[in-house]
Amino acid sequence: FTQGRQILVGSSMGAWIALRMVQELRQELHNPGENRIAGLVLLAPAPDFTAELVEPALTKAQKRDLAKKGYFEEPSDYSAEPYIYTRALIEDGRNNLTMNGPIDTHCPVHILQGLADADVPPSHALKLVGLLPADDVTLSLIPDGDHRLSRPQDLDMLVRAVDAMVLQAG
Repeated sequence: FTQGRQILVGSSMGAWIALRMVQELRQELHNPGENRIAGLVLLAPAPDFTAELVEPALTKAQKRDLAKKGYFEEPSDYSAEPYIYTRALIEDGRNNLTMNGPIDTHCPVHILQGLADADVPPSHALKLVGLLPADDVTLSLIPDGDHRLSRPQDLDMLVRAVDAMVLQAG
């Protein structure tokens, strides 16, 4: 494990995992004033994407494949290989929801979201911001940024966000 306070950086589903880590750590701490997480930097965050974005859009054929085969495939814009969504992923997602009420991270949060993101709509990031009422939240919207936020200018913005978080964490 790590020592001291940490800054968690997560992209897409990794942002969901970072939020779950904060929730789990807060439950485990004996001293409520202690916080191992100094900050979160979340790129195109996709918390609860299985329940909020995938399940509502399932076609009859995809539902059938989930029931019969245990998975369904969806074409990827980023690879010749399809995305594979398993029944286990969908069920595990239901057991790890974070956007069902206020999320209290007790740390600053910086969200970077592309407005041209076809995978996780910007409205999802706005909903997340609304669930972080007690935290210092910065939302940076990137007008032509896609889901991956991997262009040089996107990576520069990420580095600036992490550098600022390091300074803020002291």
